[in-house]
Amino acid sequence: MGDQDTVLTKKRKGPAPTGKGTLVGVRLQPDQLAALDAWIAKQPEPMTRPEAVRRVLAKGMRD
Repeated sequence: MGDQDTVLTKKRKGPAPTGKGTLVGVRLQPDQLAALDAWIAKQPEPMTRPEAVRRVLAKGMRD
């Protein structure tokens, strides 16, 4: 039993993937991004841009 029996695993950077949901990538124009950032700034709790997009989408779908 030598060095050949040792298994090294590489640690990945960043949060562990959840494996839930479908990734949807979107590109925003500068004016859209500025509007999203302004909306985030007005919210009572801080949030990331992806979370803000999810909330705006959910709000728009309720109407």
